[in-house]
Amino acid sequence: MAQSSGQYLQPMNTLERFYTALQQHDWKTMGDCYHEHATFSDPVFPDLDAAGVKAMWKMLLTSGTDLTLEFKVLEQNTTGGKVHWDAYYTFSRTGRKVHNSIDATFTLKDGLIREHKDDFSFWRWSKQALGASGLLLGWTPLVKNKVRGTAANNLRKAMATPS
Repeated sequence: MAQSSGQYLQPMNTLERFYTALQQHDWKTMGDCYHEHATFSDPVFPDLDAAGVKAMWKMLLTSGTDLTLEFKVLEQNTTGGKVHWDAYYTFSRTGRKVHNSIDATFTLKDGLIREHKDDFSFWRWSKQALGASGLLLGWTPLVKNKVRGTAANNLRKAMATPS
């Protein structure tokens, strides 16, 4: 059984705990669900290590105030799982409302998240978050790389700022 922050995690409860913490904007508990050698990827943040993913959730949850979400754990066992979740929020850069539908896959180790991959339609997201430019160009590498670059820069700044 894995130990994190003085609490033992049951492998079958890790994903439920993680997404409940996300609903509550509790980035600390979310971070406690990750293994020390965790990796994360999604279309915006394609290659984060454990420190990066923890900082990403902290940055996103402390900068955005209106995030709500629904989730369903589709499957989970001691080695991994799948979750579908829907996030509703205002994209801070444009003030536009977003509904992002996400499929997540996980590998677990010692009851903690070792690998986390979120998959969603970048074009669908960009249409909502960016408006006309996302609708017309959101499918192009140019827009995707610009969004990734801005997100990576914001994450670097967040990680450099003392808590």
